[in-house]
Amino acid sequence: MSRQETVTVSPMATSAVVHTVPAEDAPFAPMFHSGSWHRGVSGRTMTVRAAANGATLAEVPNATAADVDEAFDTARTAQKTWAAMAPSERGKVLHRVADAIDAAQDELAILEAFDSGNPVTAMRRDVAKGAEIFRHMAGLGHLLNGEVIPVSTEGLHYTRRYPYGVVARIVAFNHPFLFACGRVSSAMVAGNSVLLKPSEHTPFAALALARLTEDIIPPGVFSVLTGGAELGAALTAHRGIERISFTGSVGTALKISEQAALSGHIKSMSFELGGKNPMIVLPDADPEKVAAAAVRGMNFTAVQGQSCGSTTRLFLHRDIAAEVMKHLIPRVEAIRIGRPDDPETEMGCLISQEAVDRCLEFIAQGVRDGAKVVAGGRIPDNPELSHGPYLLPTVLVDVPDRSICATNEIFGPVLSVMEWSDLDDVLQRANSLSYGLTAAVWTNDVGRALRIADALESGYVWINDVEFRHYAVPFGGWKDSGIGAEYGLDEPMSFTRSKTIVANYG
Repeated sequence: MSRQETVTVSPMATSAVVHTVPAEDAPFAPMFHSGSWHRGVSGRTMTVRAAANGATLAEVPNATAADVDEAFDTARTAQKTWAAMAPSERGKVLHRVADAIDAAQDELAILEAFDSGNPVTAMRRDVAKGAEIFRHMAGLGHLLNGEVIPVSTEGLHYTRRYPYGVVARIVAFNHPFLFACGRVSSAMVAGNSVLLKPSEHTPFAALALARLTEDIIPPGVFSVLTGGAELGAALTAHRGIERISFTGSVGTALKISEQAALSGHIKSMSFELGGKNPMIVLPDADPEKVAAAAVRGMNFTAVQGQSCGSTTRLFLHRDIAAEVMKHLIPRVEAIRIGRPDDPETEMGCLISQEAVDRCLEFIAQGVRDGAKVVAGGRIPDNPELSHGPYLLPTVLVDVPDRSICATNEIFGPVLSVMEWSDLDDVLQRANSLSYGLTAAVWTNDVGRALRIADALESGYVWINDVEFRHYAVPFGGWKDSGIGAEYGLDEPMSFTRSKTIVANYG
């Protein structure tokens, strides 16, 4: 497919690809707010391309502060009515959204694959999880309660939880639909209106969600604004938006913090950011199970390693390292890499050629630092994939602790393997970075596993597991990996604020 062609997609109808047309005939996908579809105040647009081959998918609005103002005004009015509804009534709306997602599951998965480059089979799982999350959040509204505090006999002291009002949620490109579902449902069940900004690389999942729900969610309660950094800054700086949540990089989170401060208004912010996550393997662990977990923990076959939670630092005890690698390398080399829309594909493409180039630069520097490439480390030989941002799943061994491959988040399919012999030393190495998102420990010694889990400076720790995260359990990072938690009861609770009321009996 030529870069001068465009794939016809219709997020308005939650459908995707059937044929190609000239690029000048690329469709326009408007954004959604105030209960209707908009081209944007400025009329400026952005071109969104298919990750796998660069074909134009559609033009979308490049929203500005004026668009934020328009969307905010309607959202603020709608929120008052939404918040006044009983939690059970809001929950019924979220259940209807889940049903609509289930009915469009196949179309949404295909749209996801073309938009993000993730394999369509994995995206079917993401879409199904999105519906599950809406149902889960639908039942949490009545749990967002306060408490009665019996501190005296002369009055009643109690607290109540109230929504913030209009909140902004800014999400990343690696799980576009799943992130949209989780971030919208958790804030809405608490009684807020939501202004959602998807990644400029992958806006169609959020737009499809808006199309599915425009006759279900009351107008103004859910909006999707498309755009880049200017839109993000406008959301952050808006004085009426007091609650902001962002999923992405540390650098962008620091910019958001600065922009919020410059707005002259105090805001509540939560961040789910990067990670360079350790997986510590003790000598009593099963080598074959460890190898399978190391591959799964890298998220090679879901998002091409583009996951903040991936266990990208594999610490193998010296006594077991060779046996683990004997099982690990064949598993990595057996991963089927191919077109995202092919049901047989296990690993799709990265989000852009820039992402591939970044990974290759990391690998080259790792080799200069003393590491060895034992799997991957290059683009595929398959000529069918030569025009897209594909990279083979990569394993580096003998990675020095000082190497950037051991210290920096690569955000791609690159696993760094290191050995250890002293437990105190490997814990110090694992905790030495500014990141602290996830970690994993593998051992049959339960007591030792629990002690290691306590010692790891991470917000989410697996014991004899990796990657799996349930939406009923809070997920969040320590240190530079974030502030606050997603999922569980923690996330919707964080979209409320507490008021203390003291009533004197008189």
